[in-house]
Amino acid sequence: MIEKVNPQHPDKIADRIAGALVDLAYTKDKDCKIAVEILIGHGNCHIICETNITLTNEEVDKIVKRIAGNVTLDLQVVSQDEHLANNQEGEVKCGDNGIFKGSPLTKEEIELSKIAKSIYDTYHTDGKYILDGDKLIICQSNAKEEDLRRVYPNAIINPLGYWTGGYNVDTGAVNRKLGSDMGHSVTGGGLHGKDLSKADVSINIYAFKKAQETGKEVNISCAIGDALVDGKPYKEIVEEARKYIDDIGGFEKFAEWGLY
Repeated sequence: MIEKVNPQHPDKIADRIAGALVDLAYTKDKDCKIAVEILIGHGNCHIICETNITLTNEEVDKIVKRIAGNVTLDLQVVSQDEHLANNQEGEVKCGDNGIFKGSPLTKEEIELSKIAKSIYDTYHTDGKYILDGDKLIICQSNAKEEDLRRVYPNAIINPLGYWTGGYNVDTGAVNRKLGSDMGHSVTGGGLHGKDLSKADVSINIYAFKKAQETGKEVNISCAIGDALVDGKPYKEIVEEARKYIDDIGGFEKFAEWGLY
């Protein structure tokens, strides 16, 4: 049993804005430090950003409006905690305490991801999809039920009937759809709105990739300040994650669908 949401879901809107802000920070400093929290809905987008990078209201507002439309920005940018900042002085070291799990993708996860992306290619409006064995549930705002029925004749489609969707119906928050992004790999912190020094990003990506390569579940724990994680220099894990993000097209693109 697995759930997937598409990039226009309110929570994904928040994730994508957070990813775009991380992308912006990396254009200013290749070793930037940033952590973003976002709550969006009902005409407002509230952002708290802890960073060592200067981000202007104009830059952030341009990103928010590009992704979310005409909403009012409430932005607070503060400096990163000095103890966290000093942890990275002189050497790339683990930026979080945590436990992490990588799981090989199941057939259900792969199949539902294909279904969600196929529907989104046609209907760029927010939707939620659930697959439980042969049971497929499609909640896709503004899609024509008859069109979906032709492709998925046995699916449960829009059980509440037609609805408008969007963040004026359902508020969105960053990292609220981790099951959708990580499948059965969910354990520790969130993937989105953080730089690569954060274990929530780099170790989650590393554990996921290792699980796909080995076909086995991967379990990793780490402490802030660790220079070695899973027997590897943390710097190497960060660089593997950097390549993964670069190959996808950046943190905003990563936020659209998560790890699969």
